[in-house]
Amino acid sequence: MFKKLFGKKEEVEKTIEVKAYATGKIVKLEDVPNPVFAQKMMGDGIAIEPAEGKIVSPVNGEVIQVFPTKHAIGIKAVNGAEILLHIGLETVSMNGEGFTVHVKEGDMVKAGDLLVTVDLELVKQKAKDIITPLIITNPDSIETVEKPMSAGKVTAGEEMILTVTAK
Repeated sequence: MFKKLFGKKEEVEKTIEVKAYATGKIVKLEDVPNPVFAQKMMGDGIAIEPAEGKIVSPVNGEVIQVFPTKHAIGIKAVNGAEILLHIGLETVSMNGEGFTVHVKEGDMVKAGDLLVTVDLELVKQKAKDIITPLIITNPDSIETVEKPMSAGKVTAGEEMILTVTAK
């Protein structure tokens, strides 16, 4: 009854574009030198080997998790896709050193908004790799993950690197 009185509910987009979240080189998830990511144990996605230390939001959505060690951020996109950005490999052991987070849980972000700045040289010294995977962590809610880019260079906030369609 209230829907009739107050108009129809706003339709949520099922398919979203995921933009480059770092400037650098696209790396297929299967080529990430970490079995958890390469074997898609956490979900499907893509990775970027960053050329600079700015990590931006790949989508419009809500920040749902900022890891205490600042090396990873979770975002819930407007279509319900849950996205994990994991900055570098084996960076949890750095305990936040070299990472500056610019958002907090509950913040609404738009594609291209600055999330984290990271000292890539420090990551190269103290962690396994600077490769930064993006994982869709709720695959049961996702219909398709399409990858129009499987190689090449990208600029943060510019190129579309994935399309994700919710069920």
